[in-house]
Amino acid sequence: MATGALPLSVAAARPRRLVAIWIFTCAAMVLAMVVVGGVTRLTRSGLSIVEWKPITGALPPLTNEQWLAELAKYQASPEYKQVNAGMSLDAFRSIFLVEWFHRLLGRLVGVLTLVPLVLFAARRMLTKRRVAQLGGLFLLGGLQGALGWFMVKSGLVDVPRVSPYRLTAHLLMALAIFAGLLWAGLDELTGERPREARAPRSVAALVATAAVTIAWGGLMAGLHAGHVAPTFPTMNGSWIPEGLAGSTPGLATPFESAVAVHFLHRLLAYATAIVGAVAATKVLRAPHGRLARGGAIAVLAIVALQITLGALTVLRHVPVWLAAWHQANGALVLGAAVVLAHASATIRRQ
Repeated sequence: MATGALPLSVAAARPRRLVAIWIFTCAAMVLAMVVVGGVTRLTRSGLSIVEWKPITGALPPLTNEQWLAELAKYQASPEYKQVNAGMSLDAFRSIFLVEWFHRLLGRLVGVLTLVPLVLFAARRMLTKRRVAQLGGLFLLGGLQGALGWFMVKSGLVDVPRVSPYRLTAHLLMALAIFAGLLWAGLDELTGERPREARAPRSVAALVATAAVTIAWGGLMAGLHAGHVAPTFPTMNGSWIPEGLAGSTPGLATPFESAVAVHFLHRLLAYATAIVGAVAATKVLRAPHGRLARGGAIAVLAIVALQITLGALTVLRHVPVWLAAWHQANGALVLGAAVVLAHASATIRRQ
């Protein structure tokens, strides 16, 4: 071996580490999109751009005439007529830029994913399996943009509020992309697990429970259900609140009654905490590596923080900064569960 040359294993590890850093950066960008998306909703900025222009919309209005033209389009929307009638140009500009930045992040994530993917694939730094995996996530990101516009369109017809179902689907798809990127990055960083490897059942249950809890959080956001019970741990003084049936009794109640959605979101949060404690304890007691043990500790800490943030959010009447933090930390709960699932996966005995 020539003087100063690196061992083959070390030299081979460097490209994988570079690829892992790129994938984790993409995941962080998706997480940032989730946070900005929450701010967009909380500031009522999401319906300020009434057109979908995937290419030309990358630039905001640059002249006063362009801003006035965008305001004129917004003035024809239900939100302006029913909520923001008489809004000044400066006020409109402030909400427009929030939504524009949210959409810009989506475009940047697409570029950050596609360009390095093509370059790394051309240099044969990615396996065919990884190219297919990341290519699929890129296509899912494009579908996510279309789903975002489908969501916005629901608030541009009669009622200036997006469909809670479409909002929840938009959130869950973003988090599915986030989780997929995390898993791919962990594969590159630590080595792919055998196809037969499976996470412990308790950890798999944690991933599922966290995802369902987040789904009900999306319904909470769509129905503005955080405002119906600004108390904790009870809901307006009762453990089982009145008005669970709402105005739409039947199968739709768990999805369309704000009180029922809020109540179920709390129950699911407690379930996530219990399942998370069980999963983390089992992993910590088993002979797993440092990443799995760190993931278990992270799950315990992040879930505890999430319940605290949820309680503070309703007690403080859903301030923007606190609600956005709660949404971001919810994504981190799922992320920690994914890390724990990857790190604790083993080949089970038949």
